[in-house]
Formats: sequence, C-alpha cells, structure tokens
Amino acid sequence: MSRLPATSAPFVYGVIQSAITTAVATAIATAQLVGLGANFLMSWPVAWLFAWLVMLPVVLLIAPVIQRAVVRLTRPPG
Repeated sequence: MSRLPATSAPFVYGVIQSAITTAVATAIATAQLVGLGANFLMSWPVAWLFAWLVMLPVVLLIAPVIQRAVVRLTRPPG
C-alpha cells in the first residue's frame, strides 16, 4: 500500500479527527433522541454523514487558526 506524502498529514488528520468526533457526538445525540433500538441503526448513519460533511471543512479551515492561537497562548518548553 502506498503512503501519502507528509505534506498531506494535516488533511488526513482532519478527515480522521472529524469522522471520529462526529461519529461519537451523533451516536450520543441519536441514542438520546431515539434510543438504542432499530431506529438508532437507521437514524445514526444519516445523522453522522450529515454532521461529518458539515464539520470536515470546518475542521480543515479552523485547525490552522487554533494551532496559531495555541502557539501565541503558550510558551515554548525550556
């Protein structure tokens, strides 16, 4: 399996992070709304996909801003 170049690491991280975060958040919200029965299995994938498609560009655009803010708000070690 060929690997992606290191320059794509922020994009790959954003895709994975947004997928996992939205999966957990929508699972919690869907379980609260419809319970953990058959309705959950039908509702959660749709909720997750919508949330992920919305959050992916947000994560990819906002992550660099957050990283710069963290650098400004903290001091380097040593």
